[in-house]
Amino acid sequence: MNKKYACYCGLYCKNCAVKVKVEPAAKTLYNEMKKLGFEGIMSFFPDGETFWKFLKTMSSKGVCKSCKAGSGNPACEIRLCAKKKKVEMCALCKDYPCKRLDTLFKGYSMLKRDNAVLRDEGWKAWGKIQDDRKAKGISLAYSAKGKK
Repeated sequence: MNKKYACYCGLYCKNCAVKVKVEPAAKTLYNEMKKLGFEGIMSFFPDGETFWKFLKTMSSKGVCKSCKAGSGNPACEIRLCAKKKKVEMCALCKDYPCKRLDTLFKGYSMLKRDNAVLRDEGWKAWGKIQDDRKAKGISLAYSAKGKK
């Protein structure tokens, strides 16, 4: 586990479906399209050059570095609050849990438990959970189930 990929909210970027599933798929798509000669004809498609540039960048650099490194929504209330309070993660804040996390708790069923592990057992235990998920190939995607 690398702390720089630990989001303020308690999610771990290296287990995100974008990192685990989408970025490798983008690399495959880019390489296949390049083999077929699409690089030279993308200008003939609506927004083709924009798409090609995006796909090339996504396949080589990815799209997300982590919210701590500047990716994600710059107006995220969780990030802004954590930065203002100078906490590494919300679970370590004296005001945790707060209403800012309610939507994420509904969309990521394991988040509240993960944050409890960080708060009660520390980084090593939290990191083990993240590493175990990664080793099992588990990727996290937001689920709107139960969301009103």
